[in-house]
Amino acid sequence: MMQLSIVTRLTEDERHGGSPQDRSGMDQDRKARAAREQMLRVVFTSEARERLTNIRMVKPDLAESIESQIFQLVSTGRLKHQITDEELKQMLGQLQQPKRDFKINWK
Repeated sequence: MMQLSIVTRLTEDERHGGSPQDRSGMDQDRKARAAREQMLRVVFTSEARERLTNIRMVKPDLAESIESQIFQLVSTGRLKHQITDEELKQMLGQLQQPKRDFKINWK
């Protein structure tokens, strides 16, 4: 619980960061990535983190979508526990588009 509040503070700091004069664009991107990685370490169990890493290698857009959803849940305070591998599987099942069923008729 304590770790989730730390991540919430990190995300709030990221949203309300200093003025553009205080930070360069690259520095801000680096800090955003670091905050995001910290959030992933805190929010996901080790098995779920492994699965997300594997997904990122195959389908980076799907992994980014999952991370964005989790990031939003954490920043709004609606996530109160770590996400397990089973919960991640359920989220993936909801996000993945159904595969098309092709039917070929031979005449």
